[in-house]
Amino acid sequence: MATLLPRTNDALKINPPTGDDFALSVHGSDWLWAVTAIYTLSLLIVIGLAYFAKSGEKIFHYLFTISLFVGAVSYFTMASDLGSTPVETSSNRRGTREIFYARYINWFVGWTPLLTAIGLISGVSWSTIVYNVALSWAWVATWLSGALVATHYKWGFFAFGLLAYFLLSASLLHTGSITASRTGINNHYFFIAGWLVFIWLLYPIAYGVDDGGNKIKVTAGFIFFGILDLLTVPVLSFVILILASRWDYGALNLYFTQYGRVSQGGTFPEREKVAPAEPAAAPAAAVVEPATV
Repeated sequence: MATLLPRTNDALKINPPTGDDFALSVHGSDWLWAVTAIYTLSLLIVIGLAYFAKSGEKIFHYLFTISLFVGAVSYFTMASDLGSTPVETSSNRRGTREIFYARYINWFVGWTPLLTAIGLISGVSWSTIVYNVALSWAWVATWLSGALVATHYKWGFFAFGLLAYFLLSASLLHTGSITASRTGINNHYFFIAGWLVFIWLLYPIAYGVDDGGNKIKVTAGFIFFGILDLLTVPVLSFVILILASRWDYGALNLYFTQYGRVSQGGTFPEREKVAPAEPAAAPAAAVVEPATV
């Protein structure tokens, strides 16, 4: 069977690594292909589940489809040894390290639908959702900037990104828990938000030993980040979809997708129409005849 179906990975031969001293290995590419397969399989499952969900209960399927799609494309790119650039290391062994900016694109785009979903679950205002998304963008952008810096000034960008993480975590755990208590799903919300904040707490450690501190090899860094990414998007997506089957979408005010968008003053053909009751006739005014003089 091995002769009939040989298993090869020629990605690094077709797309040679850009880093001369610290670059992706063949085993690292194999791991990235495995993560790509998990993302792709999760994407197909979520798309399939969307066709069985009720018309007003597909918002989370739509959001997670975007996150999983972006993750699958990003990991396909990195498994193919694309989406990277060489950067001089600033600590430990001197040399050139292969920095994959595709990793940060995945976080920048893929975390946005995830945070939007968590914001909808908590019941916070749209301004708070935009605030949370913007903080995640600032976090990822500063870390990408730091990863591309060849001097110790990269740790300044790391500190700014860490500040964005703490502000985002405070918003998810404090503001979100207050509004979630109004809808009666505060226990579920605290579990979801707590899971995400805890997993994200491990990202600074991974960044510090990988793109930042250059203490582990590129392949080891991908194993670390790959596990965290799987726990952040695919696992959390299915957890939310399972818990969502127990929620009252009406109480969560998430039925805005049920009938689609219509023009101002338009009609909803799908909505059951009830003829309005005829208004009661007003009693006739009594006519007073003028007195005869």
